[in-house]
Formats: sequence, structure tokens, C-alpha cells
Amino acid sequence: MHCPFCGDNDTRVTDSRLVADGDQVRRRRQCARCHERFTTYETAELVMPRVVKSDDSRASFDEHKLRAGMLRALEKRPVSAEAIEAAVERIRQTLRARGDREINARDIGELVMQALNTLDQVAYIRFASVYRKFQDLNEFRAEIDRLSQTTDPDTTQTTPDEGR
Repeated sequence: MHCPFCGDNDTRVTDSRLVADGDQVRRRRQCARCHERFTTYETAELVMPRVVKSDDSRASFDEHKLRAGMLRALEKRPVSAEAIEAAVERIRQTLRARGDREINARDIGELVMQALNTLDQVAYIRFASVYRKFQDLNEFRAEIDRLSQTTDPDTTQTTPDEGR
């Protein structure tokens, strides 16, 4: 590490601490030549896999695009920002844990659909309708029927007057 004051490369660490919930190391350093002290931060550089699109082109993983797609589906739905961020982070962790250098965009879409199904079923249907390119109402009905078969009936009891 070069000293930011004199440029000498003989610096020593005087103190190290974990910060940012253990995701970062803060190091206090001192230059051997000018004796100035400075702080550095060290974080792991985690490389996300490249995304292979349906036309076989490749692109860098874009967390903002992932979040934007989920937010579009969750628009005006009662889901907290914290829950959305946690879902985005779970998807990122899942992709990193796979250890693949490349991942199909379809696989990412499936992970998003799983996350949305857990967060909000209306948002899930919204996303699925675009992602799976529903052409008519029958495709909507089929997906809703499939969704209602996998849902626990004890947790989704409604009365005929609800929503009026």
C-alpha cells in the first residue's frame, strides 16, 4: 500500500477491525518514512456470473435491472422495501453460490418468480404474464389455477364480502 501523503510503499498496519457487519475490514496504517497515518477499507470483490440472453448474447449481471423488474411487478402492492431488498439479495447470493461463470437469463427469471410468489401472488402473476408472454385470458386462468393449487388453503381463507 502506497502512502497517500509521500507515495512511499513502506506502510504498516497498526490496527484492523471488522466493519459493515463483517463484510469489510478497516485498517489503520502508518507510513514508515513520513509517519503519517491513514485508513484503508478492504472488501471482497465478488464477481457475478455473466447473463446469457435468449439470443445467445452475453451481458453483465445488472442488479438494477433485476430490482426494476421486481419493483414493476410489485407496484402498488403492500410489500415493504426491506422485503424487496432481502429478496434481491437472496437472488444475488443464490447466483454467486452456484459458482457458474455464466447463467441463462431464464434461470434468473425463474428465481425472480419464486421470490415474487413468496412476496406477493398478484405481483407473481403480473411478472409471469410478461415473462412467460401470456397471449390470452386462458393462460392467466391456467397460471392462477396452478398457483391456487399450490397455496395452502388454511392461510388464504377469504369471505365473499372481502374486498368490497
